[in-house]
Amino acid sequence: MSELRALTGARGVAAWFVVLFHLRAALGVSDGVERVLAKGYLAVDFFFLLSGFVIWLSYADRITVQRWRAIPGFLRRRVARIWPLHLVMLGFALLIVAALALTGRPPDPRFPLDRLPVHILLLQNWPMTRDWFGITALDWNDPAWSISSEMFAYLAFPLLPLVIDWRRVPTPGLIAAIAVALGLLAYVMRSNGMATLGQAIPWFGVLRCVTEFAAGTAVAALWLRHREQPRRALVAALCVSSLGFASFATGLVNEIVAIPAALAALLLAIALTSNRPGNPLASWPLHQLGEISFSTYLSHSLLWTAFKMAFVASAVAVPPLLIGALLIAILLASLVLYHGVERPAQAWINRLDKHQKGASKHADPRVSRRL
Repeated sequence: MSELRALTGARGVAAWFVVLFHLRAALGVSDGVERVLAKGYLAVDFFFLLSGFVIWLSYADRITVQRWRAIPGFLRRRVARIWPLHLVMLGFALLIVAALALTGRPPDPRFPLDRLPVHILLLQNWPMTRDWFGITALDWNDPAWSISSEMFAYLAFPLLPLVIDWRRVPTPGLIAAIAVALGLLAYVMRSNGMATLGQAIPWFGVLRCVTEFAAGTAVAALWLRHREQPRRALVAALCVSSLGFASFATGLVNEIVAIPAALAALLLAIALTSNRPGNPLASWPLHQLGEISFSTYLSHSLLWTAFKMAFVASAVAVPPLLIGALLIAILLASLVLYHGVERPAQAWINRLDKHQKGASKHADPRVSRRL
């Protein structure tokens, strides 16, 4: 199965939406543009859906056939994907802490040393960690909350293909499963007084990840079913996505209800059109941004922190030349981290799997490379 290049490109766009979300106050853009960028955190919900989509296609058959024997290899590959770069960025955060001390500046409360071990183990956003350590806000590398939540989803994922094969479920059943997963997320968050998906991440981040990840696996089954004759499914997906975004934009439906459904339908539409000639998301520039998107996502917040320490007194309306330099620095750092950390670390950890040669017979579909 060839790579669905548009999914990789979409991941790159989503990663830069998150970057601009964190930089929005510094950009000096109009109020209207800033209000759009203020919703950049919703790109993380697309990541969760896409992760479920890709991992179902990549691993469900293997786990179904090999059963429990496939799980250690699956988890090892997921750790290899996210943990090495996470450790490198925590090391960079420690350099920031050291720089604050050496320059006589007060400690930054975002870097509590007593909670560093929890972050190293990627447990910082798990519910029991919140209760045991009193974590009520994001700290250290803020975006890493999502990969902590993803690690929770990875541990739970093998149970899904062991219990159910989405390919045997009728299309109405798949749609119902997506609705139930996303409806559970909406019900829990709304019943606890939440108005947006970005609220109270230490409390609802794992639920947000797991439900959207699960919905993404069912979207993958819909794609498998309709990829050969996509027209009707594509029209339906575009209608649902447009309706969801429009109902949210006009205030008719709350974000927590509208956006996950709209993004799930958008994911299906992108997948169904992924390799059509002229698809802009499959173009070389966006595809390259998608390749390095994890490095972009995980590095940009700490790079912004270091940049503010070194060059700006205020993070509001930073001069355009400095903003341009920062964006270039984030892009270059993403390239260096991708080629210097991500890929070598993945290759080294995956070589530790003594069954790697045998597992290669069940090679991952390259639907979105190195998710």
